[in-house]
Amino acid sequence: MLIGSHARPGVRRFAGALLAAALTLATTTLVTTTLAAVAARAEEVVLRVGDQKGGNRSLLESAGSAKDLPYRIEWSEFPAAAPILEALNAGALDVGYTGDLSFLTVVAAGAPIKAIGGTKSDPRTQTILVRADSPIRSAADLKGKRLAGTRGGWGQFLISATLEKAGIAPSEATFAPLNPVDAKVALMAGSVDAWAVWEPYVSFATLRDKARPIADGAGLTPTITFIVASDSAIATKRAALQDFLSRLDRARLWSLDHLDAYARNTAALTRLPEDVLRAAYTAQRTRPIALDDGVVTEVQEASDRATRYGILSRTLDVGRAMDRSFTAAASN
Repeated sequence: MLIGSHARPGVRRFAGALLAAALTLATTTLVTTTLAAVAARAEEVVLRVGDQKGGNRSLLESAGSAKDLPYRIEWSEFPAAAPILEALNAGALDVGYTGDLSFLTVVAAGAPIKAIGGTKSDPRTQTILVRADSPIRSAADLKGKRLAGTRGGWGQFLISATLEKAGIAPSEATFAPLNPVDAKVALMAGSVDAWAVWEPYVSFATLRDKARPIADGAGLTPTITFIVASDSAIATKRAALQDFLSRLDRARLWSLDHLDAYARNTAALTRLPEDVLRAAYTAQRTRPIALDDGVVTEVQEASDRATRYGILSRTLDVGRAMDRSFTAAASN
């Protein structure tokens, strides 16, 4: 039956009421759905992660560990650890990673950050390189030379420790604070005599530029890379950080048994040469570690030496710079 202008008034009123009820229900459903979507977005945890090319993002994706995340990762890529630490200090990132000495440098300056996990690599992959045609053959030949490395990090520390071991006073060599890219150019051009650096720069320079290693970090440096989070993220995003750290650890263990696949996948993601990455990963044998008493003791010794070298501005209590609860929870 059609309800039109000739329908009785009562029928028309009833039909109007039904239409109004239907419109009200549809509007209420739309508003409820919209509010639920807004609330879901408001409750979504976003983890802002600082990465370097060929770093943790490629590791997670290569190992298949970046699937079904209970939070969203917002990746930001940086050329080195120093700007990651600056962004963490400024509150622009929640978590990132850096070498042990670079981490301690910003901790000494009062940055509101803590190490929540870490990895350890073979210390021989921290290396002092010279050109293929250099007359330098050993650390003893570094006296009077110009040596490039990162200020406040592994480069400067390895140079200082190597000179000390060789009995060369700091004043008997010149430190040139350069980032890895500029340092490599300077070495190849002959404006510096040696370059203290780490992987994959070591493998790239030795395979592509025929650079020679004349000293390394064995017995001198912990060679630990810390996963570092801001105090704010630790307080407000603990579950996401714990999950992220667990995924990184599983991916790292996967990589030890799949170095070829890891190098191949990372090369595809980053456009870095696959043979360089394979050589770097094989040399490093990077493995996850717990922040236990042994790590605290080892890093404390390096920290005290760095203070004596003038790299750190003050003596640190390394244990206070670590939140050991994350790796303790992961091991249980």
